[in-house]
Amino acid sequence: MFHHVNLGSNDLTRSKKFYDAVLAVLGAQPGIELDFNSPRVLYKHEGCLLVITQPLNGLPATVANGGTIGLSMSSPEQTDAFHAAAVANGGTTCEEPPGERETPVGPVYLAYVRDPDGNKLCAFHQPDSSTP
Repeated sequence: MFHHVNLGSNDLTRSKKFYDAVLAVLGAQPGIELDFNSPRVLYKHEGCLLVITQPLNGLPATVANGGTIGLSMSSPEQTDAFHAAAVANGGTTCEEPPGERETPVGPVYLAYVRDPDGNKLCAFHQPDSSTP
């Protein structure tokens, strides 16, 4: 359903270090630095794009209150590795520690972090992937 997600950053060098590390856990290549209307870092993986950019309006990047970007993980171990890479590269853990949660759609294994600019990411693994 999604083609791409753009996230604002106030420090692209710091963001590239963070996203290169956490997306490597998923098998993504390091970001490509571009200058298209503003400096950006582009990540391409499995048909999806993540773009880290300085805001086009020249104002500081801010986070979306209530916004979360969920990233699919293949296992609890990959979820834990994503969380560890995030914290080791300038991210901060948030919510509960990584682990299994019971939800109305069944058990899920989650890890929440904020990137260095405060954007919230959720590493998401659902053992029974037949449920959305």
